Amino acid sequence: MKTERLTLRPLVASDVDELERLHADPEVMRFLDGGEPAGDFLTDGFLAAVETGTGRFAGWFEFEDAGAGTVELGYRLHREFWGRGYATEGGRALIARGFTTGGVERVFATTMAVNTGSRRVMEKCGLRYVRTFFLDWDEPLPGAEHGDVEYALTRQEWESR
Repeated sequence: MKTERLTLRPLVASDVDELERLHADPEVMRFLDGGEPAGDFLTDGFLAAVETGTGRFAGWFEFEDAGAGTVELGYRLHREFWGRGYATEGGRALIARGFTTGGVERVFATTMAVNTGSRRVMEKCGLRYVRTFFLDWDEPLPGAEHGDVEYALTRQEWESR
């Protein structure tokens, strides 16, 4: 899948070094997974984001089936790609594809309430604030006392825009 500036493709084994470099950056991981990467990123639903003009690995996007026509949107980008609109560009493209050809009825995303950068991306992608919730962490990250937030967008809302 191509956007104006990104190529989104399945993650492959040769991306592992870039994934490790991405997840080793404490600023990237500041609001995520207890500061540690979790899960198998080489599965369906996770896509490498490659800068089309340079071929550089920018990070990854998640557009993973959560069941019942719902998918979870997520993203992680190397810091040198922050502030360029790549997260919004990739997120919007995945949402549009999900609603137009993917049979998706609802997209949601979550982050820590204090992660204002990610919240802005969610809003720019068209998702709306749904709720604040609190998780029980063995080793909570700074800011966890403010909870996590969920944003979402339904197909009907997307089509009405």
